[in-house]
Amino acid sequence: MTFEEIVALLDTKASGKASVIEGKTVISVSPENWSEISSVLKNESKLNFDYLMCISAYDKGDNKVYGAAYNFYSTVNNHYLEVRVEAEDDISIPSVTGLWKTADWHEREAYDMMGLKFEGHPDLKRILLSDDWEGYPLRKNYKEPDYYHGVPVPKDKSYWD
Repeated sequence: MTFEEIVALLDTKASGKASVIEGKTVISVSPENWSEISSVLKNESKLNFDYLMCISAYDKGDNKVYGAAYNFYSTVNNHYLEVRVEAEDDISIPSVTGLWKTADWHEREAYDMMGLKFEGHPDLKRILLSDDWEGYPLRKNYKEPDYYHGVPVPKDKSYWD
């Protein structure tokens, strides 16, 4: 299926609106519509997005808009789709772990690094950082601590290059 055919099919199968991001083969979905649309993506035979490749969390900066970009592939129908789900301030998105098992760790990483909350996730907790870590290091407004458990956090990162 072409991208346009995928979008047209979604419009007929889901009451929740998916909008095309101009100039890209990407659709944008509100958190309120995500549960229904994700189910159609997985279960509609003409779509059959059986492979969730990754979930990437992002921060748009000053306007406090955060989101998750989902990359899907259908191994049966050989087509690809990116879906972006954005939320302001209260960063809560319905979990898709019930549809794609791989979402489990991807959602936990997005929570750990960016602070996105996934409603209905079976075990939403930190996966990379320790439980007592404060803040979300991939947010643009993140301020790294001066000390962590009494150990100074290095500020000079030039040696990382």
